[in-house]
Amino acid sequence: MKIIIDAMGGDNAPREIVRGALLANSEFGVNIILVGRGEEILQVLKDDGVADLPQGIEIAHAEQVVTMEDNASAVMKEKPESSMLVALRLLAEGKGDAFITAGSTGALLTSATLIVKRIKGVRRGALVPTMPTPDGCCILIDCGANVEVTEEYMLQFAYLGSAYSKLALGIPNPRVGLLNNGVEEKKGPPLYRNAYKMLKNAADINFVGNIEAREAVLGGADVIVADGFAGNIYLKAAEGAGVFFGGMIKRMFKRNLLTKFAALLCYKDIKAFKDKMDYRETGGAPLLGMSKPILKAHGSSDARAVRGAVRQAVAYAKCGFAEHIAGQMDTMKALIAELSAETADGGAEKP
Repeated sequence: MKIIIDAMGGDNAPREIVRGALLANSEFGVNIILVGRGEEILQVLKDDGVADLPQGIEIAHAEQVVTMEDNASAVMKEKPESSMLVALRLLAEGKGDAFITAGSTGALLTSATLIVKRIKGVRRGALVPTMPTPDGCCILIDCGANVEVTEEYMLQFAYLGSAYSKLALGIPNPRVGLLNNGVEEKKGPPLYRNAYKMLKNAADINFVGNIEAREAVLGGADVIVADGFAGNIYLKAAEGAGVFFGGMIKRMFKRNLLTKFAALLCYKDIKAFKDKMDYRETGGAPLLGMSKPILKAHGSSDARAVRGAVRQAVAYAKCGFAEHIAGQMDTMKALIAELSAETADGGAEKP
């Protein structure tokens, strides 16, 4: 297994990216290609006391760097030798099994679509973070790649999310919920009402209906379907809530000697809660719908987050998601066309 990593992407590049890659190489035994300015990557190793490249680590030099200020639609023309684009070309050429970047989301979406390309028949790629629930986790599709969507896109998101949940997360019959401002069928704008009708009548989708954000957090569905605008707001609110509660718990246990002693007694449970809420354990959000595995890591990723992203990329690459979707695409397209026609006619009920 070989993972390609954009060593220059993210707020903490290249230092934390390189350190995370070395952690993953040592812990998981995975081969890694670090793409970026070779001299800067080697300097990180030197600063950390690593004289030679560890076995399984190689460097692919790329002089240019995509920044957050770059125009995403112009990156292909203005920075063709950037670390992100060089890495994507390596992936497209089969030089690695998956790609990870903590760089610009917009540049990644545009460049991946043009270089790696979507699975034939997939209308839009979608970013899919894994989110904690009381008894496990769920996935959110989409969390920001597609601000404007159609009900057909949302139905396809449901199929992509269900397949990923089954193949990569091992959930045999994932429950699919439509993120909305109420559970009633008629809730939400026309887009969501039409999406509800299509999901309700979709074969092979275990649709549990509309789901409010509070129930989603509590594990009311395994796959949460949303447009990128609503999904991103939900994701950021959940992340903020996790930081807030983590900070409040820390303050509570630091109040006096008695509470500090109580913290020692609860240490294992506190650590388990902290790990569950820590995005670094998951590492990244798969960009589902691409012909090869691509993960978008958090822009502020540190070494631990990069390590987590590599672990997730290995699982993604091994599960055969892209091949599975490609094999099901003709059936999926036919069903989406049928459901679109039914929705246009007022929404037929399942027999």
